[in-house]
Formats: sequence, structure tokens, C-alpha cells
Amino acid sequence: QVQLVESGGGSVQAGGSLRLSCAASGYTGYPVCMAWVRQAPGKEREGVASISQYGTTTTYTDSVKGRFAISRDNGKNTLYLQMNSLKPEDTAMYYCAAWLVVGRCHHDARFRDWGQGTQVTISS
Repeated sequence: QVQLVESGGGSVQAGGSLRLSCAASGYTGYPVCMAWVRQAPGKEREGVASISQYGTTTTYTDSVKGRFAISRDNGKNTLYLQMNSLKPEDTAMYYCAAWLVVGRCHHDARFRDWGQGTQVTISS
């Protein structure tokens, strides 16, 4: 049974940093594409970052470029999101996603598998 479990969320002040982790289990091999997606209250879900199977290709939504970094450790079956220079508008529930449904690996792609999310709250 496939499972994605996020951790690392919390509450920090603007300008601070957080590192999210997503532990993946139940997969045969390494998921071809993994991503972080967020959803703020009252807003639509937004793709934040994606990473290809061996980490050679990453994509980011414009609002986080230069501040966030996605990475993965296949040996540990773990996906990461390093978030620096956090802003109040980054406040959201952050979800880990895997198993590309269709198309190319991209933060706006459709994914089959989802974690339960970890809350990130940034105060001004």
C-alpha cells in the first residue's frame, strides 16, 4: 500500500525557514515524479515544486523561485522542500504528491498519490 507522510510544518515569523519532509513507502522503485502542492484557506490548490525521478530536473512556481528548493533522497525514500525567506502568503497546507497521472513532470501536473498534508503558518 502506497503511503506519503509529510512532516516539518510549523509556525514561524516572516523571513524564517522551514524544511518539509515526505516519507514515501509502498512503491516499487522510485516514483518518476514527485511534487509539493499547497492550498491556502479559501484558495485553489497550487503546485509549488516538482522533481524528476533522479533529481535532475526541477520546476517551481514563480512565487517561490529563489526561496524554495525541492530535493529527494531515493535511498531514504524521502522528498524534501527547503523553504527560506518565508512570507505570510506562503501560509498554507502543504501536500506531498507522487505518481504522475499524465504529461511531463511539472508542479502543475496531475498526481495519483497524496499525503495528508502539513500546515505551514507564517506570521508577519
